[in-house]
Amino acid sequence: MKAILVRETGGPEKMLYEEVPVPMPGKGQALVRLSVSGVNFIDIYFRIGLYKADLPFTPGMEAAGVVEAVGEGVTELQPGDRVAYAMQRGSYAQYAVVPAWQLVKVPGNLGFDLAAAAMLQGMTAHYLTHSTFPLQNGQTCLVHAAAGGAGQLVVQMAKRRGARVIGTVGSAEKAAIAKEIGVDEAILYNEQDWVAETKKITEGRGVDVVYDSVGASTFMGSLDCLRPRGMMVTYGNASGPVPAVEPLLLNQKGSLFLTRPTLAHHCATREELNWRASDVLNGIASGELRLQIHKTYPLSGVREAHEDLAARKTTGKLLLDVNA
Repeated sequence: MKAILVRETGGPEKMLYEEVPVPMPGKGQALVRLSVSGVNFIDIYFRIGLYKADLPFTPGMEAAGVVEAVGEGVTELQPGDRVAYAMQRGSYAQYAVVPAWQLVKVPGNLGFDLAAAAMLQGMTAHYLTHSTFPLQNGQTCLVHAAAGGAGQLVVQMAKRRGARVIGTVGSAEKAAIAKEIGVDEAILYNEQDWVAETKKITEGRGVDVVYDSVGASTFMGSLDCLRPRGMMVTYGNASGPVPAVEPLLLNQKGSLFLTRPTLAHHCATREELNWRASDVLNGIASGELRLQIHKTYPLSGVREAHEDLAARKTTGKLLLDVNA
């Protein structure tokens, strides 16, 4: 089978398109013949070595496809089942072995492209808005990168929970996209002082929560946008990791709460995974949640996908057709 291998960390050129053996499922596992893989910032973090993995490794944390075979003890799946998953590295390949408990069945009316695109970012948006800071009707949130793949889903789920949404975007084109998917107020961070604008929009009060996937370049400003006792949720490092923070700073800025969550801790059991995944996949299948796919690249074109994502040239989701 064809797969992408990273033998040493570094730039996009470190991703090698190679022929490797098809893996075999062990106890409690399933072999999935993949159709589509999602591309996410977490893949870049592993590629550059920010997140650690034993070398060599195959990047990719989400995909959709068909169960090819199951290992010993697997009873809830059988060959031919249409499935999707997230948070299991190795999806930049034509086949992957995945723990059976992490595989969720894809609704019959949902294509593999949307299923793969929805898993990581969709469930991330779900836990951010439903669990990390469970938004309530009438609350206000600030969403950075509101026109990006995760940002669009955070916005839609926040609106579904009755929140007012302020979104930062990098261009007028992205502002239009953000408004279309539900942002109440879009701020162009390249042209406006987004902290001052957020304070102005909230009449000086500040927002209840900030959902920040950008990281280093927005962190301090995000703290300044919060109301007293508001919550700062930093969940990505698009501009680099956030530096160390003195706890006293949170006191000085209004007895703030700070958290750095991850999806794995919010899908720790089969029951929680099924709740989040079914909510996301059924929402997309029904049309209640809209998911924009920016571009699908061939597996051999993964370097371009990473370059485009890192340059923040994209709106919506990037995918790999692993069989192209």
